[in-house]
Amino acid sequence: MNLRGIVAVSGRPGLFKLVGQNKAGYVLESLDAQKVKIVANIANTKLASLEDITVYGKEDDLKLVDVLANMAAATGEVPESKADAATLKAFFKEVAPDHDEEKVYASDMKKILSWYHLLKELPLFTEEALGNAENDSVLAEEKAAAKIKATPKPSNAKAPSKTNQPAKKASMTSKKGV
Repeated sequence: MNLRGIVAVSGRPGLFKLVGQNKAGYVLESLDAQKVKIVANIANTKLASLEDITVYGKEDDLKLVDVLANMAAATGEVPESKADAATLKAFFKEVAPDHDEEKVYASDMKKILSWYHLLKELPLFTEEALGNAENDSVLAEEKAAAKIKATPKPSNAKAPSKTNQPAKKASMTSKKGV
């Protein structure tokens, strides 16, 4: 599951794809059918990448990516986000058995389920995420290609040293009245 570039914006429902950045903030496009583009102000808007979001666990926090993958592999039907709290809690015990039931509220479960229903039809949901080793190799290849494209300096083009530089012109100020 490749959720790179998918963010949740504080104060706005739904999920957004990070399109770019300008002076005012981040340019985002909604993932719903309307494809609304907005600019999220850097100063007062909080963005949370879905790759970085975790769910409270009893011992360790659970990654949202893992919870969404468990939802996709669930044997039963995934409930809608508007289901009652008892149905949501029973479903979450199935897909995230180690979640902390005291800290994860029904509203959090509804939000995660609404995100799942938005993402399940997207091609990003079925893509494999690039691992760290793969990302490092891709970055190394890009850097190597950039070095090849750069034009090398000629070997005899050196910066002039202090002894080779021309002498500075002395500025003479005239003294009036002398």
